[in-house]
Amino acid sequence: MKSIYSKISLVLCITSSLYSYAWGLTGHRIIAEIAENHLSGKAKREIRKMMGQERLAYWANWPDFIKSDTTGTWKQASAWHYVNIDPQTDFKAFEQNLKAQAGPNLYSQIKTLSAQIKDEKTAEKDRKIALIFLIHMVGDLTQPLHTGRSEDLGGNKINVTYFGDKTNLHSVWDGKLVDSQKYSYTEYAKLLDIKSKEEVAQIQSGTLENWLYDSHLIANKIYAQTPEGSKLSYEYQYKFNDTMERQLLYGGLRLAKVLNDLF
Repeated sequence: MKSIYSKISLVLCITSSLYSYAWGLTGHRIIAEIAENHLSGKAKREIRKMMGQERLAYWANWPDFIKSDTTGTWKQASAWHYVNIDPQTDFKAFEQNLKAQAGPNLYSQIKTLSAQIKDEKTAEKDRKIALIFLIHMVGDLTQPLHTGRSEDLGGNKINVTYFGDKTNLHSVWDGKLVDSQKYSYTEYAKLLDIKSKEEVAQIQSGTLENWLYDSHLIANKIYAQTPEGSKLSYEYQYKFNDTMERQLLYGGLRLAKVLNDLF
């Protein structure tokens, strides 16, 4: 396996073809920045040993950047960013459907990456790559349409306009709602990360399955209120901005929980 630095150099040469895949650059950095603020002392030390001095936000978008890699090195990783599930009647039905999914997906890969990081036999370079993917993918799970429906590819096939520009529902949630607020990722992280210790503990409670179901329920609401051909603008921002901000905050706090538990 080539060093991660060689692969990053390759990616930097081809980012001109980069498209938004999940939360966008700003969203993933917000999540990573919030997570960094809630790391335990031990987790911070262990992560620094693996990653160097860069903050989590520095690495947060790398798993999306490599989708532009034309060598095929990371082709298998495309399916790791989402898990498509039709609307379920309750949590039990959702959990059964989730565990029955074939092939690697967001759910199974978060578990796999966590196990690789935890395993002392994993080579250091592979643990680092696994950690970079995990930082990104725990963020992905709070983008509701990454728990969307297979027939429309998580909203990618639902055409809408956003302030008059043609786009799709998935892209609106990946970045357009976030970027419309015009904050830097550090500004947005500071604005959102204001919960009490008790509130943080509540948000971090539950299982990976619970967290995915939480996003799935929100996805169902988004689908119901954003049909094909919707013309989205200020009213849509007003309706869903609080939900978008909730998901960014929850992503950061839950990523911190995952990393603290690992280390």
